[in-house]
Amino acid sequence: MEFRREKNRVYAEDKNGVTVAEVCFPDCGGNTVKIESTFVSPELRGNNVASDLMLTAYEEIKAQGKKAELKCKYAVKWFEKHPDKRDILI
Repeated sequence: MEFRREKNRVYAEDKNGVTVAEVCFPDCGGNTVKIESTFVSPELRGNNVASDLMLTAYEEIKAQGKKAELKCKYAVKWFEKHPDKRDILI
């Protein structure tokens, strides 16, 4: 699956342009973002899309030189499973 990257969002669309996977991380001020939500459409669940999405968000946040605060329950669980990626957490 190909993800598109924006400043505060990583997402994928289906062939009709409908968002089927998304993680949003708006700015909180300074060099901090808040990972607020993760969405994967029901038909894609169980295929590691959410994990791949979170990895891409991690890479994007790190590339922007920002730190992340976690509000999203999925993000909290993902970072617990990936301690090597916790370098961006505040």
